[in-house]
Amino acid sequence: MAAVARGSGLCTGGRGTEHLKLDAYFTNLKDGDQIETPYVLKFGLSGGWGLAPVAEASSDKAGHHHLLVNRDLPLNFKEALPFNDQYIHFGGGQMETVLMFEPGTYTLRMLLANQQHLPHFVYSKPAKITVTKKNPTDPKTLQTKGIGLMLPEGDVRAPFRVQFHASKLNVANLDQHVPDTGHFKLQMTSTSGNGSADINYTNGQTEVHLSPPPGTYRMRLEWVDNITGRTDVTKPATAQIQVLGR
Repeated sequence: MAAVARGSGLCTGGRGTEHLKLDAYFTNLKDGDQIETPYVLKFGLSGGWGLAPVAEASSDKAGHHHLLVNRDLPLNFKEALPFNDQYIHFGGGQMETVLMFEPGTYTLRMLLANQQHLPHFVYSKPAKITVTKKNPTDPKTLQTKGIGLMLPEGDVRAPFRVQFHASKLNVANLDQHVPDTGHFKLQMTSTSGNGSADINYTNGQTEVHLSPPPGTYRMRLEWVDNITGRTDVTKPATAQIQVLGR
């Protein structure tokens, strides 16, 4: 099940993300970029898959991120990934990390793996980047607990992608019942009389493709605690979008 949806008349037409391209990817870094460190690197996950911490078993379409530094994809996907500086694990369900690399050239890629750290065939293309400078900035000052909502710029045509992000919060499948984790809930309200919808991404998904009727929509992203169901752990993220049609 991609998500749990409730609403009052609005059919969002959420495109079956399981049929879309399956990637673990960087949301704020691309091949050829030049950066200064410390640098907050953010991760995304497509194709209807979700994040799941290693603490508890999860569904087959879930896993946790890994950052590969100057390493190719493993030759054997039936062997667990090692733990070292070139295979950085995010087994808590994290969506970002702070890079502390020294100046130089690096090749990075994302790879998703399961609870046993066995790789899924879910990964990014390599991104070759250059660190031009390392600043004295305290990396602890670069991250603040919160969530973000990323939409295409300008007016859009359906279907369009909506991306979620969590900083210093761990994303998990609701059924795992892992303390100190949560999932995203998207509220979408039409200002054009098309109704509204609440969509809970209980499988740990961090993006969705939507196809609502043409009109203007207010969007509100909330963080839902997986144990208590509370939504006041952090402030919601809001945005407005104009949908022109298909």
